[in-house]
Amino acid sequence: MRLEQLQAFLAVAQSGSFQQAARQCGVTQSTISRQIQGLEADLGMPLFHRGAHSKLTLAGEQLLPHARKIDQEWQSAVSAITDLRDGKQPELCVAAIQSVCAYYLPPVLQQFSQLYPKVQLRVTSLGSDRSLKVLKDGLVDLAIVMNNPFLLQTAEAVVDSLYHEPIQVLMAADHPLVSQNWVRWVDLAQYPQVVFKDGYGMQRLVQEQFRQLGLELKVAIELNTLEAFRGVIRQGLMLALLPQGALVESSTDPTLAVRELAPVTSSKGFSAAVLTREVVMVTTQDRLLIPPIANFRRLVQDFFSAQVRSATDSTLSLSGA
Repeated sequence: MRLEQLQAFLAVAQSGSFQQAARQCGVTQSTISRQIQGLEADLGMPLFHRGAHSKLTLAGEQLLPHARKIDQEWQSAVSAITDLRDGKQPELCVAAIQSVCAYYLPPVLQQFSQLYPKVQLRVTSLGSDRSLKVLKDGLVDLAIVMNNPFLLQTAEAVVDSLYHEPIQVLMAADHPLVSQNWVRWVDLAQYPQVVFKDGYGMQRLVQEQFRQLGLELKVAIELNTLEAFRGVIRQGLMLALLPQGALVESSTDPTLAVRELAPVTSSKGFSAAVLTREVVMVTTQDRLLIPPIANFRRLVQDFFSAQVRSATDSTLSLSGA
């Protein structure tokens, strides 16, 4: 059974004539006849009494309401897909890590709202793993997360690198290590650590770095909000390794101090790069066919490209001073 057979059946049932149904459908009368015959063969019963006026048989009467319902559902589906293709979607959902939600996304959200006032934005702050899970499940349209190649190795994923940022040390303003401008990893390992909960990319990054250095990570508390990190750290000797973007408010808090991580030194005396993380935006190929999603992606790309250019210009200006 095919959709065009049902549509031919409805056209004949409505007009009472194979010839008029053919004109209505824009096909030949023989085409309508073949479609009706094929449908009757599938169902095993005649649907019309052939004659000057094609009248429905008992089987045809039984089929009619079902055929109408199927055709209505199909038309509704076509209309919904057309609206989607034309950008007439009711909402756009984004999942992003906390620092991006708090400090980077607001101007992008404002721009998007001006471009698409009828599209409701729904932005949720989640850890990287959870953000990618809800993207995979179709609950959000885009995710802005810490890069994890192992979770992004899918054919449908579209991944845009947005920026790299250093990992820094958050401590209380009166912490014993506050006098060090560059905190060594061996010194870090002497103090209890506050880390993100399981499912956050930062937890894995910190754990892996300690493991590679052969140092013990003394986890004291697991948290999932930046406010909680600041509240706990200002109380005493605990430390936290956090990305630079998550420390915007901490850097101006007189009860807290932010210090740089010292480069890792190998056994041969060479210094490796300071620990950093990469933040990426992820969506899927099919979603980029939808104008609001494609434009949101473009706005995010443009914003972070401008941020990177501004940072580069500042660095060049300072180096030339």
